[in-house]
Amino acid sequence: MSDAAEVDRMRQGDADSTRAFSAHRRLLFTIAYEILGSVADAEDVVQEAWIRWDAGDRGDVRDARAYLARIVTRQALNRLRTVQRRREDYVGTWLPEPMVTTPDVADDVVLAESVSTAMLLVLETLTPLERAVFVLREVFDFEYEEIAEAVERSAAAVRQTAKRARDHVAARRPRMSVEPDEAERVVERFRAATMTGDVQGLVDVLAPDVVFLSDGGGKVTAARRPIEGVERVLRLLHGLLSQYPDARLESAAVNGSPGLLVMIDGAPDGAVSFAIDGGRIMYAYYTRNPDKLTHLTAAPPLAR
Repeated sequence: MSDAAEVDRMRQGDADSTRAFSAHRRLLFTIAYEILGSVADAEDVVQEAWIRWDAGDRGDVRDARAYLARIVTRQALNRLRTVQRRREDYVGTWLPEPMVTTPDVADDVVLAESVSTAMLLVLETLTPLERAVFVLREVFDFEYEEIAEAVERSAAAVRQTAKRARDHVAARRPRMSVEPDEAERVVERFRAATMTGDVQGLVDVLAPDVVFLSDGGGKVTAARRPIEGVERVLRLLHGLLSQYPDARLESAAVNGSPGLLVMIDGAPDGAVSFAIDGGRIMYAYYTRNPDKLTHLTAAPPLAR
């Protein structure tokens, strides 16, 4: 083969490699985010996967989707074990990094639930191995044999881990029986009542045992423990509005469901997502840690 032909072959190989990776990039990001709960960490993992994919020998790769998912899963697990140690020393309540999501995410019920703040908090209570197996099996429908290769366990062990993770999630996931249109109406009622100081409107839209969680990471003002019950949540909201009288609430899709962005001087100061059941807010998740708000201006690419 001539030198010119060899160069052309290498260029074609590079182009094919790039196309194959690009075709699965949204899936890879979503896997990494659901394992890690962090947009920044997920982006780093996907970049690491690209470096390994581009530099590796792909001659024996028959299924690029499974192969790339394996790379991302292993990298995400390595990173998860590291960040979990840091989260043990986290100041106050830890919440996953919020995302503004596109309408197509809400159209996929399984995807929307899997990236919801409520679900990510349940996944946080799993072991790293359980979390990876649950995500790959229940959300992305990988075969047990494929997952076994990704997590370096036997298929039988993966089946046991998957069952244990399913049972754990089923016992802890919040009730969220609500259609998207109803959720949007509930969030709008909360937004309007909060902005106008309509106490009765807030009482009507909050469940009696509502729980309000806020994450400031020790860097900005936030309640360090969950606030439970309507009266306590009302006092908290009144205090926040008194402290930030110029704050405005803007509707946005946050982690696959109707949510709010807290805007001060035209910039995001926080993101709020909700768990809703029976027309009332059961949980409100308010992220204020500025380190977790850097990706709110663009919707990350999600896909199954």
